[in-house]
Amino acid sequence: MNKIKDLTIEELEYFIEQKILEILGDPDSGLELREEFKSKLKERLENPYRG
Repeated sequence: MNKIKDLTIEELEYFIEQKILEILGDPDSGLELREEFKSKLKERLENPYRG
């Protein structure tokens, strides 16, 4: 088993994030994206530099 002193910052951040999700759960779990949101997101991705 790794010790905290042996972890990189990225590994420690990931570990903390996973523990928080484990305790609190994923707030977006079970939710679906609305079609309106999907289309707006797709439009923004296709045109990222709109004024």
